[in-house]
Amino acid sequence: MRHVIPICALTVALALPAQAEEDTGQSLMEQGAELFFEGLRKEMEPALEDLQGLVSQFGPAMQSFFEEMGPALAELAGEIEDWSAYEAPEILPNGDIIIRKKPEDQHEEPGQIEEETDGATEI
Repeated sequence: MRHVIPICALTVALALPAQAEEDTGQSLMEQGAELFFEGLRKEMEPALEDLQGLVSQFGPAMQSFFEEMGPALAELAGEIEDWSAYEAPEILPNGDIIIRKKPEDQHEEPGQIEEETDGATEI
């Protein structure tokens, strides 16, 4: 019985601070998550500032590009039905960009694999 009283007193003493923290409206999990995200924000702050600098540097140029080329790219996208029928774009030495169509023998529709008709089944 002598051991029970100190254990109860210790339990009550430890429970009081936890109860006081819950009265602030945040549980320990919420406080931990808040601290975690605060630390993450501080770690990411330099990288985000660098990214913001890149956006301010390249943003106007990209906006101008999309204003000028946007309608032409939209028209091109509307005409091309199957992008897999074309090779990757290629930049020529004079600055022209070409997109070549793949040869017909290389271009196969997905799911249209030719099967052998000799009746044999490969295992």
